[in-house]
Formats: sequence, structure tokens, C-alpha cells
Amino acid sequence: MCGTLTAMSHIVNDLVTFCTDFISSVGLPAVFLLMVLESACIPVPSEAIMLFAGFSVSQHHMSFVWAVVAGVAGNLIGSWLAYAVGRFGGRPFIDRYGKYVLLRHHHLEIAERWFARYGTPAVLFSRVLPIVRTFISLPAGVANMSFRRFSFYTAIGCIPWVIMLTAVGVKVGDNWEHIQKRLHYLDYAVLIAVAGLLVWWLVRRRTARAAAGVGPGDET
Repeated sequence: MCGTLTAMSHIVNDLVTFCTDFISSVGLPAVFLLMVLESACIPVPSEAIMLFAGFSVSQHHMSFVWAVVAGVAGNLIGSWLAYAVGRFGGRPFIDRYGKYVLLRHHHLEIAERWFARYGTPAVLFSRVLPIVRTFISLPAGVANMSFRRFSFYTAIGCIPWVIMLTAVGVKVGDNWEHIQKRLHYLDYAVLIAVAGLLVWWLVRRRTARAAAGVGPGDET
């Protein structure tokens, strides 16, 4: 077990190093391409990408606005690719070829359960959640969600996340990697907040339905 964790740690560190070297050499196009890969379910850490982009902004190697534009555009286009795989390939295609991009079945199952429970709005608020934000595009495609609605929810959902990561990278400067290793605490906080909002929404919806005299099986 310890050996596996150590190996995974080395892989993550190598990926972070690759991302930062790529951004240092290429600049904004690298931010865009790496975010495309991350949103297309390739295991590239978006936190490292946008935090280092923020650090680059603090060093005056790129502008804040264009770093955010590159991150959001990459996120959207990568999500389109994952959506297309789900819509035109379906679950059998994902099960057969997902292993070649290190797609873990239990991660996909989490995203599928999330989408099945909350429907299309899950695409919006899942963009700030760990694990789900990367894989939610696949079940959305499998479910034939409207492409226009999917694109709108994806864009609106990813903009705050990209802006926040970039801003944190600017603020912390060359300490960005130290912060990146502790972002899971932020994930937990956001997850709790979103869960609270979902509970509030479900309670409010049931209360409204009860006041209107609509039973659980009456909604079409």
C-alpha cells in the first residue's frame, strides 16, 4: 500500500513538473492545451495548471485576463470532447477505452450517480467539486443532454473555479506549489457547502410540491 502511494506521489509530481515546464516554455497556449486535456478526463491536475498560470501572471509573463480566458476556453473545449465521447460512444466505448487514459471506473460511477440524482444542474455546480468536475461531462453525453445547455452550464460553472485558482496563484507567487498540495481542504469545504445548498433546494422543492398538492408520482 505504501509503495503504491509513493508511486502515485511520484507520478503526480512528474505531472506537475511537466505542466509547469510546458507553461514556462510555451505560455498561454500551454495553459489552454493542458486544461483541454484535464477536462477531457486526462489525469492532468487543473489546480497546478491554473495556480502556476497565476504565478506566471505575478511574474508578468502573462496577463490575468488572458490566463483566465485560456483556462476557461480549455475547460470548455475539453468538456465538449468528453461529452462527445459519452454521447456518440456511450458507456460501452468508455468502459473499453477509458483505461488507456487512466480513467477509473469508480470515478465515473461517482459522476454518473451525481448526474442521475441531480440531473442537468449537476453539470453547473459540479465544476467546483473534486473528482466529479472532471468526469461529469461523460454521463451528460451518455444521457444526451442538450449540447447548448451543457455548454452554458459548463462555462458558467468553470469560470469561478478558474478565476479563483488563478487569483490564488497571483497572490501566493512562488509559494503556489505549497498551496496546491493543500487545496483538498478547499475541496472539502466546497463539497460541504454544495451539499448544504442541495439539501436546502430539495427541502424547498418538496415543500412547494406539498403546498401545491403534487404527489411524488404526479410530476411528468
